[in-house]
Amino acid sequence: MTPLGAGAAARTVAVALLARRDFASGELRERLCSRGIDPATAAAVIAELSAAGVLNDERYAQNYVAYHAGRGQGPVRIRAELRRHGLAAAVIELALGGGADWRALAGKVRRARFGPRPPVSWTEKARQARFLQYRGFSSDHIRAATGADPETGLTDP
Repeated sequence: MTPLGAGAAARTVAVALLARRDFASGELRERLCSRGIDPATAAAVIAELSAAGVLNDERYAQNYVAYHAGRGQGPVRIRAELRRHGLAAAVIELALGGGADWRALAGKVRRARFGPRPPVSWTEKARQARFLQYRGFSSDHIRAATGADPETGLTDP
């Protein structure tokens, strides 16, 4: 197959993948290479699709943040997933900065799981904090959601 033919085939595969869902450029590069496309050809196709606006890492990151925040996931977890998808740190931080109100989201997720009443004992606060930590919220967001302030003087009953 000629290099021109390889590029056209790679572009066809890339467009077919993008027709199903959006990809980050690094993720698309991996998919193309796993299908036997030469890394240089894959890079050229990705550059072409990026220049045409078909492939856009910033848009991908913003959509990813909006979707996963809507599912109740926090910025720590989302940041780790976006890094795993091969996005640049600046793109990730920009998307997270324009995302949800993370403190309010942590409170909403806590109320959905544990009910409207705030935790009254440190044991219950710790339990809820572990849940929020698993969901990807930072310690600041968790403290705001659970009201875990050491100065309140709460003790376990």
